[in-house]
Amino acid sequence: MFLEGLGADESLYGAFSSYAQQRMVLARVAVAQRDLYYLFTEAGPVHAEPSGKLYYRAPAPSSLPVTGDWVAARIVGPQQALVEAVLPRRTCLSRRAAGSRVEEQPLAANVDVIFLVCGLDGDFNLRRLERYMALAATGGAAPVVVLNKADLCADPARRIAETSAIARRAPVVAASALDPRGLDDLRRFLTPGATVALLGSSGVGKSTIANRLLGEDRFRTAEVRLRDSRGRHTTVRRELTPLPQTGALIDTPGMRELQLWTGPESVDAVFDDITAIAENCRFRDCTHSGEPGCAVTTALHRGQVDTGRWASFQKLRAEAAWHDAMADPLAALERKRKWKAIHKRARAFNKERR
Repeated sequence: MFLEGLGADESLYGAFSSYAQQRMVLARVAVAQRDLYYLFTEAGPVHAEPSGKLYYRAPAPSSLPVTGDWVAARIVGPQQALVEAVLPRRTCLSRRAAGSRVEEQPLAANVDVIFLVCGLDGDFNLRRLERYMALAATGGAAPVVVLNKADLCADPARRIAETSAIARRAPVVAASALDPRGLDDLRRFLTPGATVALLGSSGVGKSTIANRLLGEDRFRTAEVRLRDSRGRHTTVRRELTPLPQTGALIDTPGMRELQLWTGPESVDAVFDDITAIAENCRFRDCTHSGEPGCAVTTALHRGQVDTGRWASFQKLRAEAAWHDAMADPLAALERKRKWKAIHKRARAFNKERR
């Protein structure tokens, strides 16, 4: 069946069973642009929009359909449908909405594997990769780091080693999308029924990789700027496309801004080498800023932790902590009161000692 090739399984059909009794159809969102959707159904593609009930009763904009969602749709005309419900998401890749809004912006749902694409040209950036790794850790999909444009790199082995130190347990694959055999190592991640999403900054070659994996020039591509290897945002929407054999692929636009929508736990998972060292600090609440017995400070002085990676960890940890505070301000206020009381008692104790 067509939908099974896109990843529909028994658990999904079980979640859909109550809607089937209401004569709705199971569908997957291929494109979501504002309140207009393009869906894949067993009978063929349809255009759709949200029903009034779904639109006005949605608890938040992030709960409305996004690319990759499985939905219950009611057919209302030739190739026309209303989306009545969004089925539970197995995974969801989200960022904080661009600008000053404290709001979740889902990028894609029900993704099994993320190809985090980096270009081995002038746009190569390990700090940006760490940010993408934190997004992947939160979303629940398995990350694979793709170092594209290997043909433009004078020393790809060094770049692979540097990237592997950042990626930790995630596979790192060097590729060249312009070489017919340059993506052979990626195809092993295209397992039956799996959905693969490509994420990365503009100009790293996501759409070119997508076209090669699909075997057709479905997505538009453009040359990057020579002076800085930056792309021109040729891809303007997130789109899910069936793969030739089985499974699906989601191409995404390059992101100008990637603010995290995550908690400190996801950042700790990406920087597990640093968090493992921190477990040996003398004090459990060590801030690693000069306390006696700080294992992280010792590791930094010995060169066991890269200073750039340490700075990135501090930055992302602070961003994640801020997100936690904004997501639950009452809990954040309670933590602030708790630590204020602790510091007050500590000052009183030191005063008595003196």
